[in-house]
Amino acid sequence: MSAHATAAPANSPRRVLFASLIGTTIEFFDFYIYATAAVLVFPKLFFPSSDPTSAVLQSFATFAIAFLARPVGAVLFGHFGDRIGRKATLVAALMTMGLSTVAIGLLPTYAQIGVAAPLLLALFRLGQGLGLGGEWGGAVLLATENAPPGKEAWYGMFPQLGAPIGFICSAGSFLLLGALLTDEQFFSYGWRIPFVASALLVIVGLYVRLKITETPAFRKALERQERVRVPMLTVFLEHTGTLVLGTVAAIATFVIFYLMTVFALSWGTSVLGYAKGEFLPLQMLGVVFFGVTIPIAAKMADRIGTERALIGASLAIFAFGFLFEPLFGSGGVVGVLLFLSIGLGLMGFTYGPLSAALSELFPTAVRYTGASLAFTLAGILGASPAPYAATYLASAYGLSAVGYYMSAMALLSAVAFWLIGRRRTFRLAVENG
Repeated sequence: MSAHATAAPANSPRRVLFASLIGTTIEFFDFYIYATAAVLVFPKLFFPSSDPTSAVLQSFATFAIAFLARPVGAVLFGHFGDRIGRKATLVAALMTMGLSTVAIGLLPTYAQIGVAAPLLLALFRLGQGLGLGGEWGGAVLLATENAPPGKEAWYGMFPQLGAPIGFICSAGSFLLLGALLTDEQFFSYGWRIPFVASALLVIVGLYVRLKITETPAFRKALERQERVRVPMLTVFLEHTGTLVLGTVAAIATFVIFYLMTVFALSWGTSVLGYAKGEFLPLQMLGVVFFGVTIPIAAKMADRIGTERALIGASLAIFAFGFLFEPLFGSGGVVGVLLFLSIGLGLMGFTYGPLSAALSELFPTAVRYTGASLAFTLAGILGASPAPYAATYLASAYGLSAVGYYMSAMALLSAVAFWLIGRRRTFRLAVENG
């Protein structure tokens, strides 16, 4: 075993970074086309109701299912990722996500098969969540466990770039379809095209990932016989505090992103009076800032430390919460564009270094499971309720209440990152005597 592990060829940096980027781009593209359809399509085709708000809320409920499934995916894929390796597990996660997405694009509507339609939609949404729960952690470890010393955040930000790229491709596909098709054609068959076409992207992702070799860190863990029998139990029993802090630390990342995307799209098209063809370009411009700030944040994190960089980003989100209503509530194009650009730019500052921050919390033997669980549990607490809670708060108390909600979550994350830094300092002091 040891000789075989040592003889394994090293991955080239270009291949590693491209494999981590292409996979998460595909995964997030699949995930976001569902998020967009949950606002624009599913309330009309899968949840017929005399009350449009009720239909939207039911659609958002299926959107949240994936976040409940992601911890299950994190445990399932994390178990095999920590037991048999990162490479095979990443391939399986991509297949799970891709097949579920294609199946959604082929589903009959409520008018065709009745209540079975939303039930099947929920089932395949569950499959999306399982796949993404296993994808993120593996892609991050593929990058960070191949990173040279001092460049962990820089390498770790490449899978993070899959989020803005996937979103731009998702929003762009719906924008293009909206421009080329009539509303009747779009709701008849056009919305299905991105879901079914994702099969081609999955094939590309599988080809790239099958070309990589196992990470050096995992090969060394095999050599030292460090694998544990049940990684999930080890994480929960021996790294409980670390898991809790990692989860709370990532909450603000999820809250701000899904407020800037899913809730903003819903509120902008239903209350502010924007057509989807008018609002999606504004979101795409905002996501450009998201993509630009990710590498900037990673460079900062490698220079000043991940915890410091993420505390600063969380406090900036806290302050931005108080601008939520003045900017977004104005309804004007300039105010809305400024709102989306600042918010998504701040999202990049917190999202870019997050992969390195979470992966370095756990030892190699349970790193896939631990990092994936922290990320996905944060999704449950942060992202899954965000569109629903924001819709309720905005309807009942106004947009300023949504901003206060964002600020509160950001403050929680800042405190968690501070505590993570304190624990690290204490541990290093003990190790150095």
